[in-house]
Amino acid sequence: MTAMTTPVIELRDVHKRFVSAPDLLQKIVGAVARQPAQTRTVHAVNGVNLQIAKGEVLGLVGESGCGKSTLGRVVAGLHPATEGQLLYQGQDVSQLGGQDKLAYTLGVQMVFQDPQASLNPRQKLHQILGEALHVHKLAPATEVPGKVDAALAEVGLASEYRTRLPHQISGGQRQRIGIARALMVTPEFLVCDEPVAALDVSIQAQVINLFMDLRAQRGLTYLFISHDLGVVRHISDKVAIMYLGKIVEMAPTAEIFGQAQHPYTQALLAEVPDVGRRKRVFTPIKGEISSPLNPPSGCTFHPRCPHAMERCKQEVPRLRETAAGHVTACHLLD
Repeated sequence: MTAMTTPVIELRDVHKRFVSAPDLLQKIVGAVARQPAQTRTVHAVNGVNLQIAKGEVLGLVGESGCGKSTLGRVVAGLHPATEGQLLYQGQDVSQLGGQDKLAYTLGVQMVFQDPQASLNPRQKLHQILGEALHVHKLAPATEVPGKVDAALAEVGLASEYRTRLPHQISGGQRQRIGIARALMVTPEFLVCDEPVAALDVSIQAQVINLFMDLRAQRGLTYLFISHDLGVVRHISDKVAIMYLGKIVEMAPTAEIFGQAQHPYTQALLAEVPDVGRRKRVFTPIKGEISSPLNPPSGCTFHPRCPHAMERCKQEVPRLRETAAGHVTACHLLD
């Protein structure tokens, strides 16, 4: 792969598991029952492969509990992968050190869902925005105030906001500060974890437009995590559908919304509100997402799939290309 075609981010068979040892109460109960308490393993991400090219926006969609936020945190370096490889600019992140490691740490930033929880309530906004510049010595102290004011202006806030505390501004303004903080270190890649889910609808549109403007101005690349298909359709070039830790379908946005192939993707799209289908009968996906503590065998969607066959219960479907740029993991396509 040449330097021109090297993805900004690449995941190769990435797994993330969280293992918790039994606590004291579980040990006591186990001793009384004469059954040793066992460790519990949450299979949050199970063998994800994807590439995100420079300047691209990949929308990651799925129900709550499917592992999409965990995957975003793995990409951002907040959680190390249990298995597999995470590559940044073609380099294995687990093998990086020194300046290369710093380049990845600064190059991949995250915008969180809850702007209130992600900001230090005791710091003023200029301290929040200038902290990374001081810590990493990215600018002389005399230049930091000017860079803070420039960052505020870039996200649509006046310079007088610099002396305010997070609780003194609105939720939409707090999210703009979260975006500005991520931009202070001039990243290449942003992981946006449900960045508009906690905002009013009118403010959501403003923040989405801000993301699009920043992409055009800075040439940014996004992993945009959301459960809102309308937002994802508006901002994404490609869409990946995730179910219980696995990517079940991925394609250009128009393909996903026009020719969805996986039953789970079709069910999600059928639930999207549409004023043109006001008289339709709303039918939610039957059942609930299975527990990541004990994922189903075979296709993890088979307990809820209306088309499930015996093969689906036994054999894990392979993610394969069914059309140009369109990959799906479903036995029905055989």
